[in-house]
Amino acid sequence: MRRLLYPIQLMVLLALLAGCAQPALRPDPTASFWQGRLALRVDSQPVQSLSASFELQGSAARGSLLLLGPLGQAVARLDWQPGRASLSDSNGVRRFDSIDDLLTQSLGTTLPVSALFEWLAGREAVAPGWQADLSELKQGRLGARRVQPAPVAELRLLIEQATP
Repeated sequence: MRRLLYPIQLMVLLALLAGCAQPALRPDPTASFWQGRLALRVDSQPVQSLSASFELQGSAARGSLLLLGPLGQAVARLDWQPGRASLSDSNGVRRFDSIDDLLTQSLGTTLPVSALFEWLAGREAVAPGWQADLSELKQGRLGARRVQPAPVAELRLLIEQATP
């Protein structure tokens, strides 16, 4: 009987934790908003990979990205606007001069933020070294891969909710 109670207790605990872990509310309901899951792999030394649920709001010039863990808890938040950016996570808040600086120092590489917002809106955009696959965007899938300059990077998004 003891064996049956443990899995049930664990399931109840997980359900309670998931119910308490609420993602941040949209502070600006008029801003563009995307929600879903993302996977990023950077073939640096060492290889870096990230997989998380996300909430993205705003534009390339001004916005925020909330990364969520498996139970819906906030893992990291990136905020940016002209002339500054910040990363809030379990290590505290770190400030940077731009979103590109934040990404480069955090990931060891930059991502095409301006092009990403264009891609999410369904528009082709040039990002040097990057190739985007928008063919499944209507099904909520976006993929982008950078081969030049090194390191190779691959970004995949599964979009569950969008308000462009």
